[in-house]
Amino acid sequence: MNLLLDENLSPRLLSRLAPLFPGLIHARDIGLKQASDDMIWAWAKSNSYIIVTTDADFVAMNSKRGWPPKVIHLEECDQPLRIIEELLRQNAVRISEFGTDPQAGILVIRVTPAVGRLRGV
Repeated sequence: MNLLLDENLSPRLLSRLAPLFPGLIHARDIGLKQASDDMIWAWAKSNSYIIVTTDADFVAMNSKRGWPPKVIHLEECDQPLRIIEELLRQNAVRISEFGTDPQAGILVIRVTPAVGRLRGV
């Protein structure tokens, strides 16, 4: 499964999550630094990647245009890197199942209280 981290997510997630998500890349690493949402959408669609983002605009695009590409929306996730990393780790099975589900185009992931408590760590 190929995941494309939108520019609003830290590129440091790559080294931390690559073993869990082998097809993980960041928008800046493929020439999409400061690219428009439309450009990221088009690249993900033509290269069979799922967009991982905190940007609700991609959810709206997915609702309007359909999929591919699929979108994983980290909802209201203005969190530190370690929280986002833990959120993705805790949802790895859901993400994997979403990637193979032909009926699903959007996966919304929210910070749970257990993950949010990591803030003080």
